Amino acid sequence: MNESMKLVHFSDKDRNTNEKTSGVSFGVKEAKQAIRYHEAFPGYSQTPLADLSTLAKEVGVDGIYVKDESYRFGLNAFKGLGGSYCIGRYIANQLGIDISELSYEKITSEESKKKIGELTFVTATDGNHGRGIAWTAHILGQKAVVFMPKGSAQERLQNIRALGADASITELNYDQTVAYAAECEKKYGWVLVQDTAWDGYETIPGWIMQGYTTMAYEAVRQLGEVKPTHIFLQAGVGAMSGALTGFFADYYGKEDMPVITIVEPTKADCIYRTAEANDGTLHIVEGNMNTIMAGLACGVPCTIGWDVLSRYASNFAAIPDCIAAEGMRILGNPLGTDTRVISGESGASTFGFAMEVLRNPSYEDFKKQLKIDSNSRLLFFSTEGDTNRENYRNIVWDGKYPSHTER
Repeated sequence: MNESMKLVHFSDKDRNTNEKTSGVSFGVKEAKQAIRYHEAFPGYSQTPLADLSTLAKEVGVDGIYVKDESYRFGLNAFKGLGGSYCIGRYIANQLGIDISELSYEKITSEESKKKIGELTFVTATDGNHGRGIAWTAHILGQKAVVFMPKGSAQERLQNIRALGADASITELNYDQTVAYAAECEKKYGWVLVQDTAWDGYETIPGWIMQGYTTMAYEAVRQLGEVKPTHIFLQAGVGAMSGALTGFFADYYGKEDMPVITIVEPTKADCIYRTAEANDGTLHIVEGNMNTIMAGLACGVPCTIGWDVLSRYASNFAAIPDCIAAEGMRILGNPLGTDTRVISGESGASTFGFAMEVLRNPSYEDFKKQLKIDSNSRLLFFSTEGDTNRENYRNIVWDGKYPSHTER
């Protein structure tokens, strides 16, 4: 292994105690509102929660649970949750009503279309978020323009175009592509629906993040009486991980709060660097960020996401590509009667990290820091399936690592 995993712990004294927050909530109330909205959409169904009991016994923990988002809306990834919810919130505002009053039938009615006209939503994406935006715009009869960073996979581009979006791959990295999409909003009067936030742009990202809480609410319903002791969440900009961390903090409360660990690629570890420095400043990663974890190849932290993570997350980790690949292989080759989970490079990142900690004696100190023992129950969110099938086969079947030009 050329690179080692990195881990930094946040104790209570390290926490963000600044009273100024983004003002966006991701608690149970918001999650219930989001799930009611999603339940009315065509193709909605609760995604499965895999109980990997045989594997749990093998690695010495009480339980392992994986929320499989490859089944979400037929999009092979979770991002449709955020895209559909933010566009719904935007349209509700245009109609002058609350999101709780907005059904799928009302959005697509002739009356609503006449009032709001034809809208164009623009975004930057490595693939999954853009596909979610394109899908939502398509089924709601609106337009989508999607820009992708240099090195994005052709399969992901074609999946977005198949939904009617105007999609293209730029010669820019992810964060530069976001800036370009923001410029186009101003130039053409489009609506920027970006899944990261910065000062002055937090309302729509906040709505996207609230949409993500649907999968967290589903997970706790599926777990029933089982309470996870540890939750692992992957981060690109920290939007999804921030939203889910906020939900779990509200749902479980301070006394029963699970240990939350955030995982990123070592090549794009902006959240890890921000946590490690803990100096009140967001730390940025620049350059191409060449990693197979395309959905996590982001260099600028989301302001809203970091605000939540700095309050409630306990650990921040960075992993090399081989660890994500390890997670993909283990999930794709289950033990005993465990369910197979087809998980992509970003989706399997947290799982790969935890399995390496549990199976490699060299990381015994990480295991102690994470406070994992025989009573631990671990929850993961596999946020994507094989969204790049060629890469998936290269990694899981042939043990190969794709080049950065085919992320």
